[in-house]
Amino acid sequence: MMNIETISSWFKNLQNNITDELSKVDGKSSFQSDLWQRQEGGGGDTRIILNGNVFEKGGVNFSHVHGKLPSVLKSETKKADFFHATGVSIVIHPQHPLVPIIHMNVRYFEMRDKEDGEVTDAWFGGGIDLSPAYPNEADVKYFHQYLKNVCDQHDLTFYPKFKKWCDEYFTIVHRQQMRGVGGIFFDHLRGNEQKSLEDIFAFVQDVGNAFVPVYTEIVNRNREKSYTEAHKQWQYIRRGYYTEFNLVYDRGTHFGLKSNGRIESILMSLPPHAEWKYNLIPEKGSEEAEALTFFQPKDWELN
Repeated sequence: MMNIETISSWFKNLQNNITDELSKVDGKSSFQSDLWQRQEGGGGDTRIILNGNVFEKGGVNFSHVHGKLPSVLKSETKKADFFHATGVSIVIHPQHPLVPIIHMNVRYFEMRDKEDGEVTDAWFGGGIDLSPAYPNEADVKYFHQYLKNVCDQHDLTFYPKFKKWCDEYFTIVHRQQMRGVGGIFFDHLRGNEQKSLEDIFAFVQDVGNAFVPVYTEIVNRNREKSYTEAHKQWQYIRRGYYTEFNLVYDRGTHFGLKSNGRIESILMSLPPHAEWKYNLIPEKGSEEAEALTFFQPKDWELN
């Protein structure tokens, strides 16, 4: 039977698998574990990799927190006073400017009328998206096709719906561009007559299991390519835009800050180095100008 312990245990195993596999990909550095407790209830395991061959900074966070419902969640649920939330959140910042940043989050929330009472509401959320400094069409189509295949195994409406949701959600509104090339994003997936909560969990598990194979392939396609100092400077600029999105718009960051979350784990998503240049406009015809054309919603004409 599916319950909070079953779901939380699966997320914990997912963290173990991803950190093991990414450490192998890096070949130099490995993830260090930082266990923490939340005063109001629950805790987690923040795992960080630093200064590796491939990954300059990355975090794979697991958490299972519970307690009195934060006010930030009260508008999202039926009447309830207590909650459980568990999941895995990942952000990887590579050394190489041609290897993309990747983000994934898979999570489960449930609400209760009493601390140990009956569940009154429950849903899954999550997604996975890619933020290259220098996108190329082959990698972007491969990434989207992989996610479409995962979605299509569960529901043919999932990919077009969740792809559009991702494009819209991960938009840096004040710059009128996406922070990357999108992926899929979903939230408040509740059980209904068409799909049970168990069915949705199976979909979320497949999304989580997609992370290692799809990212490893893209890393290996790009990690040996040559690059210049100009490429590094543009990478820092794109990291700056990534930072802007996370601090200004990201709901997960805001939820963590407003629910007395652990600040080191919440801000793990920020890059180690970034830059902001005044009124930067890439030269027409440059690689950077070409990159900007990718940061708008596109139909990738997948199979």
